[in-house]
Amino acid sequence: MAFTKLENTRDLGGMLTSDGRSIKSGLLFRSGHLSGLDPADADALRALVRTVVDFRTDGEMAEQPDTVIPGITYLHIPIVDSLTAGISREETSDRTVIQMLVEKPQDAREYMCGLYRGFVSDFCVQQYARFIKLLADAEGGFLWHCTAGKDRAGIASVIVEGILGVPGDVIRADYLATNEHLKENIRGLTAYVKEKAGADSETADEALWYLFGAKEEYLEAFYGAVSERYGGFDGFLRDALGVTEETAAALKGKYLE
Repeated sequence: MAFTKLENTRDLGGMLTSDGRSIKSGLLFRSGHLSGLDPADADALRALVRTVVDFRTDGEMAEQPDTVIPGITYLHIPIVDSLTAGISREETSDRTVIQMLVEKPQDAREYMCGLYRGFVSDFCVQQYARFIKLLADAEGGFLWHCTAGKDRAGIASVIVEGILGVPGDVIRADYLATNEHLKENIRGLTAYVKEKAGADSETADEALWYLFGAKEEYLEAFYGAVSERYGGFDGFLRDALGVTEETAAALKGKYLE
């Protein structure tokens, strides 16, 4: 699978599980937004994907609508229900980032950790549960995305990989791989925000890296909130997302080889 301009679109295929199996290739894809696709990427997705789930807000979708490809079903499951600086990427949200955090690295870090803890809020959990139900019922290639493919799509990937039995260190590595895939994107976005804010310093670079990069402490914040509220990841899957042993077995039968 090769894309021309989709920097953070990845097939989960080939990831090994704790029981010695692996995720089938060509079925589970994580991505950033799909707006403004060039013809080569559109053709590649047409050949691979049957269902796209968009985790973005209405505002994000209006600013950068997905390129509609005939034959693909598009579904909208917003994970956050409002402008969320550092997560959603509407212009209003980006201005909020600039005003609040551009010169405050540790505040930016704590802010992002708080957002990841928020992924176990009632609204987010309800939306991720809808996503897993769709995944269980899907036929053919299934792609989920937010704007950058880092936070909302990243946690969706953590959940899917966890259900399928991927070891924790492999899940973390997949999450952190976004930094490499989006390296140039983050540099460009950082330069743009610094110019708009009139901030050109190492402090601003550090703060914006916390906002736009993937950090292991963000995952730890998510897992910590999961443990606090549900007693652990298994309890989170069962009690929050409704993933029974039968559901997990069916998903493994469908997506593992």
